Amino acid sequence: MHILGPIPALLKQKLDVKSSSCGFTHDELLKVWKGLFYCMWMQDKPLLQEELGRTIAQLIHAFQTTEAQHLFLQTFWQTMNREWTGIDRLRLDKFYLLMRMVLHESLKALKTQGWEERHMEQLLALLTMEILHPDSQAPNGVKSHFIEIFLEELAKVGADELTADQNFRFIEPFCRIAAQTKDSVVLHNITRGIFETIVEQAPFAIEDLMNEMGAEDVSEGDEEEQDEPPEKLPRGEDDHASHVTCLHLCSTCPGLSRPRGPVSVLAPSLSLRNKHVPLSPSSHSAASP
Repeated sequence: MHILGPIPALLKQKLDVKSSSCGFTHDELLKVWKGLFYCMWMQDKPLLQEELGRTIAQLIHAFQTTEAQHLFLQTFWQTMNREWTGIDRLRLDKFYLLMRMVLHESLKALKTQGWEERHMEQLLALLTMEILHPDSQAPNGVKSHFIEIFLEELAKVGADELTADQNFRFIEPFCRIAAQTKDSVVLHNITRGIFETIVEQAPFAIEDLMNEMGAEDVSEGDEEEQDEPPEKLPRGEDDHASHVTCLHLCSTCPGLSRPRGPVSVLAPSLSLRNKHVPLSPSSHSAASP
C-alpha cells in the first residue's frame, strides 16, 4: 500500500475548506490525528517516512487561525502521549522524526506570525501543559525527545532573527519546570538538553561580540586598531565566560543550580545577549551575557 498517495493532499484540501468555515472540534482533530498516526505507522520505507512526516507536519499551515493551529498541535501531542506505549522499538525512529518535524513546522508558523509575543506565549503554554508539566500525560520518552530537540529546531528556524530576550522567553518554561520538578530524569534531561547546550554556545557569543566591537573601531576611523584582529580572550578565560553566562541564565530561574559537565556543540547557535545594547568601547553599558 502506497501511503503517501492522495491521502494527505485530500486531507489538506478538507482542512483548508473546513478551517476557513466552521472549523474543527477537539474530538474531530483527535480522529484526524489517529488516522495520520497510523498512516505513519504503516509506512516502512525510510525515504517515504521522511516525506510523509514532512507532509503531515506541514498540514498546520492549512489552518487559517492561530487558535486552530494550536488545537491541531494540541491534539497531535495528545495523540503521541496516548499511543506512545504501544509503539514497538522498530517504529520509534519514525515517530521521533514526526515529533521533530511537527515541532519544526509549529515554530515556522510562529515565525510567519512575526514571533508575536501573544502567540509565542500561547504556544509555550500549550507545549508546557501537554509535555513538560508534571501533571501532563506525556511518557518519559516523549518528554525526553522533546527536550533534546527543542533548542536545535528553534535554532534552525529562528537563529538569524530572534533576539536574546525572545530566546530567554523560549527557555523560561524549562527553567520553571527544572526548578519545580521532583522527577530526576526530567531535571537531568533539561540540564543536558537546554542549559549545557546554552553554556556551550557562550564562546561563540563572545567571539561575535569581539568581532562587532572590532568592526565598530574600524568604522570610527581608528587607524591604529583597524588592521589588528579583534582581541582574543586569554587562554582559559573563555571557559570562565561560559561559566558566567550559565550563572546569568540560572539567576533568571529561581531554584536552579548551575549546570555542570561536558557538552556538545549546537549549530546554528542562538543569540543569548541583547543585540540592542551599545557595543562601543566608550559606552558605559555592558552587553548582557
